[in-house]
Amino acid sequence: MSHDDFAFEPVKGLPERPPEHERILWQGRPDTWALARDAYKINWITGYFVVIIGWRASVGAADAGLAGAFAFGLPYALLWAAAMGVILLLAWVAARSTVYTITTARVAMRIGAALTVTLNLPFRQIANADLALGKGGTGTLALETMGETKFSYLILWPHCRPGHIHVTKPALRCIPEAEKIAALLSDAAEARVSQPVIERKTSPVMGDLVAAE
Repeated sequence: MSHDDFAFEPVKGLPERPPEHERILWQGRPDTWALARDAYKINWITGYFVVIIGWRASVGAADAGLAGAFAFGLPYALLWAAAMGVILLLAWVAARSTVYTITTARVAMRIGAALTVTLNLPFRQIANADLALGKGGTGTLALETMGETKFSYLILWPHCRPGHIHVTKPALRCIPEAEKIAALLSDAAEARVSQPVIERKTSPVMGDLVAAE
């Protein structure tokens, strides 16, 4: 029998069922390999080990030829393999525990493996969205919020725009078909923001429904 760690969610990725007028347009999660490459810097770490292995192998070759190169380089090659396994595992766990959701009214982000956090970002609180395209169609969609809301970089990472520590921007990180999802988000936000907000205000004479821009 399969076990779902998030079976308590009424709707996958959301802490509660959306209102009747709100529809889920898209749900997704980071691509594991893209997350390992962009967030966990697997390529940089591989490059570091290539230099170390090459250096140690050359030292061994100078002392004992091919056998020395193998003997000197092998331990570092094994360390590289172990490091790759750990990084890929961390990236897989981070991707597996994440659900990004775009509805007709908001962006929701369920993130975190050990400490699960769900962010709800209504379109009316999002000032801008920046798309950074990566390889293979994956990309990161960073969200700039309005108001005084502050986010912790440590809590959000890796689900935030890299390098922006002082002004942390939540991000849909390393998502497949990023350009398509960015267009979907833009259309949904534009449609939502263009709708008037209906507020109930009590008039001294009678109660009225007033459209507030």
